[in-house]
Amino acid sequence: MGSIPDPGELTELTRPSFDEFQRQTSLMTSCTLLWKELSDHFTSLEQNLQKKSEALKHKIQTLDNQTKASLASLKKREVTIDGSVEIALERVEEHRELALKSLSDPDYENPDGEVDDGDGSFMVLKSLCLTMESRDFWNFVITKKKEIEILRKQIPLALAECVDPAKFVIEAISEVFPVDKRGERSGEKGNDLGWACVLILESLIPVVVDPVIGKSRLLVTPTVKERAKEIAETWKKSLEERGGIENVKTPDVHTFLQHLVTFGIVKKDDVDLYRKLVVGSAWRKQMPKLAVSLGLGDKMPDMIEELISRGQQLDAVHFTYEVGLVDKFPPVPLLKAFLKDAKKAAASVLEDPENTGRAAHLAARKEQSALRAVIKCVEDYKLESRFPPENLKKRLEQLEKAKTEKKRPAAVPANKRTRASNGGPMPPAKAGRLTNAYVSSFPAPPTFVRSPSHTQYPTGVPAYPSPPAVYGSRSPPSPYAYSPEAAAPIAGSYPGAPLNYPAYGGYGNGFAPAYQQAYYR
Repeated sequence: MGSIPDPGELTELTRPSFDEFQRQTSLMTSCTLLWKELSDHFTSLEQNLQKKSEALKHKIQTLDNQTKASLASLKKREVTIDGSVEIALERVEEHRELALKSLSDPDYENPDGEVDDGDGSFMVLKSLCLTMESRDFWNFVITKKKEIEILRKQIPLALAECVDPAKFVIEAISEVFPVDKRGERSGEKGNDLGWACVLILESLIPVVVDPVIGKSRLLVTPTVKERAKEIAETWKKSLEERGGIENVKTPDVHTFLQHLVTFGIVKKDDVDLYRKLVVGSAWRKQMPKLAVSLGLGDKMPDMIEELISRGQQLDAVHFTYEVGLVDKFPPVPLLKAFLKDAKKAAASVLEDPENTGRAAHLAARKEQSALRAVIKCVEDYKLESRFPPENLKKRLEQLEKAKTEKKRPAAVPANKRTRASNGGPMPPAKAGRLTNAYVSSFPAPPTFVRSPSHTQYPTGVPAYPSPPAVYGSRSPPSPYAYSPEAAAPIAGSYPGAPLNYPAYGGYGNGFAPAYQQAYYR
């Protein structure tokens, strides 16, 4: 048996090793780091939960406010129905009486003493609306394209005289929308009348808005609204027959979208279709506003990025200002990128072997159009402080000066007499006795320069050869043997027509009054 050690007896203590001490130290350090990591993790979770809780409270508050606003709006709409219907019935009765008087008395017109400042056009429009003669109304409008600004003011006033203006408008534009019913004779079907459809549809909006609560309710009868929906469906079905969205003309797209907004028949299920149509016709002036009215506000950032990727930076600038995304998409870099792309396009035209004869002319036209568009955009949005247009204007003047100098004719010899009455060269004395001595005494006709078109790149018109100065014993040619558009002015001739360039966004139909500057893609 082993002996039991005496408690009072001193025993040798085991000395702790240094490795054990390091192990304990490392363990304590690991525990400390783990505790700190767990503490930070739980603190982060607590903060995230707090943020989510605040976000949920904000959303609940927003929904409550929206619910209260919706209930208030519904209550207001319900309360105002009787008043709006009463006003509408009074208008219908008044217009019915006026229409009957107009039909019974052909000389009955202008009972309110209204002043017609459009050479009688307003009275014609008003009379046609009173009698609901939609076909004659349409035929009258399409003949007044040059007076579109006057019509823009007169048509809403005239439509207000209709017994049922919404139905009247649908019948008026039915000749070309949703399907063009014109025949192929005389090229009628190729004549674009989309400008007239858009003009009439836009003019209908102030006529059908509720007189009490405004645009939130349109005074369109259920029958007419259902017919408008059928027309929209017919147009969408016709897309397949036309070869898809890519092959649809921009005026048709514009008319369709305006039709949806005017009659309040926008469908959420067709938002993707609306987006494609808007992007495909983004150069139209009204497209940014139409996009918002079509419910595309949430998709606008993606649409702007798509426009930028397609090289349509100028269109992207208009969309950014419409929806207030200027901070996210600064306009100045976009305008500079647009000019850079335009210069590259002009350089590629110069290198095109198929256009060697007119490459310089086409390249200059491209660059000029881009410069005018950017200058107009800078002025419209007051960007002069961030993007001074002086250098752009100087470059534009240089291009125009070079174009003018290139077209300048050769100087007339000093020994040629000139006729004082018209400035034309006078043949020398005894010209009939000399051979090769004839000089035409007719003045050169003025030069006409066409403005560039926004829809496609301009095509240069080859110059006609200048008539020779002498003709021997042959009779001189007719003074009209050469096209007046191609003849260059000579010294002393009548001045050519001034260069009038349209504002950005022009459609070739004179429709939009603002920032309609032609530019190139």
